[in-house]
Amino acid sequence: MQAANANGTETGATDDFVTVFVGETLFGLAIERVHDVFVPSGVTPVPLAPAEIVGLLNLRGRVVTALCLRRRLGLPDAEADGDKAKRKMAIGLEQGGETFALVVDGVGEVLKLGADSREAVPINLDPRWRNLATCVHRLDGRLLVILDVDALLGFSAAGAQAA
Repeated sequence: MQAANANGTETGATDDFVTVFVGETLFGLAIERVHDVFVPSGVTPVPLAPAEIVGLLNLRGRVVTALCLRRRLGLPDAEADGDKAKRKMAIGLEQGGETFALVVDGVGEVLKLGADSREAVPINLDPRWRNLATCVHRLDGRLLVILDVDALLGFSAAGAQAA
């Protein structure tokens, strides 16, 4: 149920999102799902893992599965420029008691957005993205695609339950 928001001060009138970049595309993650922002290092490849799984890394003593957002969205890997490869960032997320590192091209700012810029996921958005998005926000000539963390990491949880 959506209520018309006339600059109301009710709880839920605005949501906070951590913005991340994959190439030039801007994505948002609900801030309450983000636990860490860090530079991934020491990633150990996992044989026979799905292409989205970059490998495992150590985050403050915990073994964390590193997931490439680029690959999860069906995009090609970035060009291996020395400087750009070093600038990769990771977002620490939790799902089903497990910690994941979502590897992105860059991390932007935290945005507080209201219902006035929120729209449904466009029907013409690629189906791979549409299934991973909850909504979009129009910002000064850019589109911010809000990702559903549960859907984004859902394949991993399903695979873990089957094992």
